[in-house]
Amino acid sequence: MVETLKIKRIVQARIPTDAGEFQLCLYANNRDDKEHLALVHGRVDQQNHVPVRIHSECFTGEVLGSRRCDCGEQLQLAMNYIAGQPMGVIVYLRQEGRGIGLLEKLRAYNLQDSGYDTVEANLALGHSEDEREYSMAAAILQDLGIRSVQLLTNNPDKISGLESLGVRVTGRVPLVATVTEDNAAYLLTKARRMNHLLDANLFFSVEPLSSNGHGHH
Repeated sequence: MVETLKIKRIVQARIPTDAGEFQLCLYANNRDDKEHLALVHGRVDQQNHVPVRIHSECFTGEVLGSRRCDCGEQLQLAMNYIAGQPMGVIVYLRQEGRGIGLLEKLRAYNLQDSGYDTVEANLALGHSEDEREYSMAAAILQDLGIRSVQLLTNNPDKISGLESLGVRVTGRVPLVATVTEDNAAYLLTKARRMNHLLDANLFFSVEPLSSNGHGHH
């Protein structure tokens, strides 16, 4: 029997960024030895329709600026958008590579370079196409006292996953990253094989969202 998930907010600190000012909350838990985080803007306790991004760690995209994925840009877009609102939260989950970890993600990249798409590469390595899990995110949102959320996502599975964990999702804000030569196949796979809500026209006429937090509606 799986032990009931317990999380604890250990510390929070002010983080001024180019996008705006946030409080970074660090959580410990009894399920893994990872430090999951919440980047909070404004007062979210007991609020409804809070803009929330559930973001999974991506070292290659966020730290190195890898162009193979849209993760780094999505994180930046989410920070800019939320900083422009009265309040909002980015829950940062340490589940690299859709939950398979950095080692396996890099192995999957090598398979992709030999012709596999992102889903096929994960399956070939013995993983499912997406091993991410959102109970940690639901617990963090509950700890922050958030009543309902507007989810910044293109992924319908994320919405249903959170709803199944008791999170009230009252709306969706699309997060459209720039399509480049390096990530077009990856994004197309998301749209075609994983039902991500991405407009196929994006792949022909690339008009990215401005990253100043405007034009998201």
